[in-house]
Amino acid sequence: QVQLVESGGGLVQVGGSLRLSCAASGYTFTYYPMAWFRQAPGKEREFVAGISRNGLNTVYADSVKGRFTISRDNAKNTVYLQMNSLKPEDTAVYYCARSTTALAVAGMRRSEYSHWGQGTQVTVSS
Repeated sequence: QVQLVESGGGLVQVGGSLRLSCAASGYTFTYYPMAWFRQAPGKEREFVAGISRNGLNTVYADSVKGRFTISRDNAKNTVYLQMNSLKPEDTAVYYCARSTTALAVAGMRRSEYSHWGQGTQVTVSS
């Protein structure tokens, strides 16, 4: 059974940093690209960042380029999201997601991901 468990969310001031973690289990972690999505109140869930199964290729939403970094540790079955220079508009519930298929690279569409964590709240206060 696939399980994705996020941690690391919290309350941070504008300009601050947080690192989110997502621990995966129940499948062969190295076979699948991973991604982070987020959902703010009243808005649709949106793509934030994705990483290929070997960790060498990454893709980001324009809104977070240069501020967020996605990475993965295949030995620990964990994917990370380092978030720097946080803004109030980054406030959302952040979700870890596993690609539906064992592709080489990560896609940006929600429909390409079939397994989701429970989410972790990130609140950026001004």
